[in-house]
Amino acid sequence: QVQLVESGGGLVQPGGSLRLSCAASGSIFSINVMGWYRQAPGKERELVARISSGGSTNYADSVKGRFTISRDNAKNTVYLQMNSLKPEDTAVYYCDATLASSYYSSYVHYWGQGIQVTVSS
Repeated sequence: QVQLVESGGGLVQPGGSLRLSCAASGSIFSINVMGWYRQAPGKERELVARISSGGSTNYADSVKGRFTISRDNAKNTVYLQMNSLKPEDTAVYYCDATLASSYYSSYVHYWGQGIQVTVSS
C-alpha cells in the first residue's frame, strides 16, 4: 500500500511564505512525476507545479516566479516553496505521484489527502 502524506500548510499573511512537503511511503520501486495541485472552494482542481524524476519542472502561470517545486528522490519527497503568497492562493493543496511498486508493476497514480493553505490578514 502506498501513501502520500502532506505537511506544512496553515494560515499565513499576504506576502508571507510557506513550505509544503509530501512524503511517499509504502511499497515503492520508482517514482516518475510528482506534483502539486490545488482546489479552492467552488473551483476545479488545478495544477500548480510538477517535477519529473530528472528534475524538469512545469508551473501554472499564476505561480511562476513565486513558487518553487523540488524533490528529494532518496526520501521520496516533493516540496513546494511558496513565497509572496496572495489571498487567491488560498486552497486545499494536494500532492500527487505516479509510481511503480516493483520492477514488474505498472505505474499508478496516487493522491495525497490534501492540506489547507489559507492566506489572509
